[in-house]
Amino acid sequence: TFNHIGHFAAAGHNVAKALFLGGVTRRFPDLRFAFLEGGVGWGCQLFCDLIEHWERRGAKGMANMDPTKLNRPLLRELVDKYGYADIAAELDKRDGWPLEEDFLTGGMPPDDYIHCSITQKQDWIDLYATPYYFGCEADDRMNAVAFGKAMPLGARINAIYSSDIGHFDVVDMRDPLREAFELVEDGHITESDFQDFVFGNAVRLWGTQNPRFFEGTAVAKEAAALLKRGAATLRDAAK
Repeated sequence: TFNHIGHFAAAGHNVAKALFLGGVTRRFPDLRFAFLEGGVGWGCQLFCDLIEHWERRGAKGMANMDPTKLNRPLLRELVDKYGYADIAAELDKRDGWPLEEDFLTGGMPPDDYIHCSITQKQDWIDLYATPYYFGCEADDRMNAVAFGKAMPLGARINAIYSSDIGHFDVVDMRDPLREAFELVEDGHITESDFQDFVFGNAVRLWGTQNPRFFEGTAVAKEAAALLKRGAATLRDAAK
């Protein structure tokens, strides 16, 4: 139990974060990524964390901590007044700079989001909420968060139903779907949300990569109709 809880979520979190910050979703806007068996709660939190960190650690935020803006004469004066002679000597060796530039930045641009090229709010929807999908257990209450109003920019995170039918802990294969619908019965998501959870989001995941993926299946007609209507209705972030 100790190793099982959060295992897939932790692995998926690192991959999703690396793909995003590495600019992969920017360079390949039509590619879709599925993170399975870890739920969607962590995906919702990561979406929020990336935005909040960008506000503080993006290019504009980092400008407030730009070491080149250091008032070196004032620093030298304060060291003379309150510091130690050896520190003053080290500053003099580097023309007043406390640390070598490469030590401060590693020689890399200070903006961790440089590969994302974020210029507008809609970019967050296009680079994260659209390409990422998250496989969820039927009875995970956190599934509701993906469809709720708490997500920044009105985003809806793509939660997809993963029943684990065939696993030892699914005694009756009829139970998982009923458990998933309890979120509707308890008022946490709507029937439309539930349809996206068990059908629509999965169709978009596979169908946007291969429009013929569902041909020959029992849901071929419904899948084709959904894909024809276009991607999921995400609230327009620009508004």
